[in-house]
Amino acid sequence: MKTYSLEEITDEYIGKKGTAKREEFENELRLDLLGNAIKEARKARNLSQEQLGELVGVKKAQISKIENSATDARFSTILKVFKVLGATVKFNVELNEHKLVY
Repeated sequence: MKTYSLEEITDEYIGKKGTAKREEFENELRLDLLGNAIKEARKARNLSQEQLGELVGVKKAQISKIENSATDARFSTILKVFKVLGATVKFNVELNEHKLVY
């Protein structure tokens, strides 16, 4: 039985890196991971979505949408959420294979 890497399967069924379909897939995956990180941090702080929303200044529905990747939330809102949760946010930016860390 032949085995395949995740990269090979993704290339075949989603598209190769650089294609529009692959970029869309990877962006959705990043949003999913971000939503899950927020949900886990909220639960670790024993906060409901409503409580977190009050602390951030948004409605419960907005927190739910962010956690479930149902919306493209404003970046400033996401940063506020992490600040309220006491989470440290680090950025890793690569430009022409040169890493810029912030």
